[in-house]
Amino acid sequence: MEESPLPDLSLAGGKTTFTLQYPLRRMTPVDVDRLRADLETNAAFGAIDTDDPDARGRTVLTGSEANRSARDYLCDRLEDAGLRIEVDAVGNITGTWASESADPDAPPVAAGSHLDSVPEGGIFDGPLGVYAALEAVRALQSTGAEPDRPLIVVSFTEEEGTRFGGGLLGSSVATGQRSLEDTLALTADDGTTLETALEAIGYRGEGRLDCSAWDAFLEVHVEQDTVLESVGTPVGIVTDVTGITHSSVRIRGSANHAGATAMDERADALAAASEVVLAVESLGQAYAVAGENTAVATVGRCDVSPNATNVIPGEVDLGLDVRDIDGDAMADLLADAERTIREIGDDRGVDTTVERHLEVPPAPMSDRCRDALEAASTTVGVDSPALHSGAAHDAMRISRVTDAGMLFVRSRDGISHNPLEWTDWEDCATAATVLAGALGRLTGCASATIS
Repeated sequence: MEESPLPDLSLAGGKTTFTLQYPLRRMTPVDVDRLRADLETNAAFGAIDTDDPDARGRTVLTGSEANRSARDYLCDRLEDAGLRIEVDAVGNITGTWASESADPDAPPVAAGSHLDSVPEGGIFDGPLGVYAALEAVRALQSTGAEPDRPLIVVSFTEEEGTRFGGGLLGSSVATGQRSLEDTLALTADDGTTLETALEAIGYRGEGRLDCSAWDAFLEVHVEQDTVLESVGTPVGIVTDVTGITHSSVRIRGSANHAGATAMDERADALAAASEVVLAVESLGQAYAVAGENTAVATVGRCDVSPNATNVIPGEVDLGLDVRDIDGDAMADLLADAERTIREIGDDRGVDTTVERHLEVPPAPMSDRCRDALEAASTTVGVDSPALHSGAAHDAMRISRVTDAGMLFVRSRDGISHNPLEWTDWEDCATAATVLAGALGRLTGCASATIS
């Protein structure tokens, strides 16, 4: 058999499969129809109505009925694949494949993502990573692969942080970066605790998943940007997940009558805030140009008081988001922003305070995981350029306690967290195929079908 560098789409038993050629071997047959069916079924849970025929959205908040249905379906599919299912106290779901060849005491390799969504989000963000992992395991099973350690498919609870705040909750608990007790006590806007919400849907399990016991973790995720689309390749390998800082900026002026107060007698908090917004934007642009275009700075929230047309604003609260994969540059950008805010306050005669309430350092992905993904991509015959992630993902938490890697998949127009989010089914299958190859390498698979 001659080597073919590109995917060969063929019909087998009425189903479309991806069969990718190795030198003198055939790689894992990823079933495109099966992967698509799983994602389509999951998309129906919490589905929302849209006027656009090209839009498919869902709202799946942790502890909702839609979340219960998504979890139930995943567990059914894990069971169908012969995986041992466990649910921990914060609802993290794992399905473990321990073949006869695997040493049950060896640290496992895991792959997965999350099932929850933002309100009116898309159908790929999160679920693609979970079902690509399951499809990769099923494909490995179908070849008679013999891994030397267990393989785990994982779905983490509340990655988005929409209902119970903060984001990355399940992986934060599983990596010991957040206490189990504090996390279960988190409350939604309606006063429901996470513990109560999980109990209501039957997914308040026992114990705590420990990611530090894993040998490695891989996460497939839609890119949420246009880099892969611009270079014309379906997948890319993440080098670093950006660091994030969130700060609250409070500007206190003096509320007064909009008609009776002379222009030179005002302490307008909103006018000062407008300067802050533009100054933050300019700083972000300057740091992006000076670095590798990875720095960003955003004012994304603005609360004005008393917020009346005929009253000079007396107080403004802003939400400041600063990110970069360079931790030192991120710290310098934030320091410059804080200094600039003070100077604007002094010039305008208003009081300013800045309070940092989230500081997450950048998270580099491990060389070993990147190498496994790159080798699998090369064997498949697809280019996989290196790129960074400007959004947070569970992999950044897991990278603190074990080797972690991420594979991005091309997003149409870079749209995400939106019903127009779309990743072509062929790209999903390519990502699952690359993932299967990388998992095979990390688990030392011995099989005539794995290179």
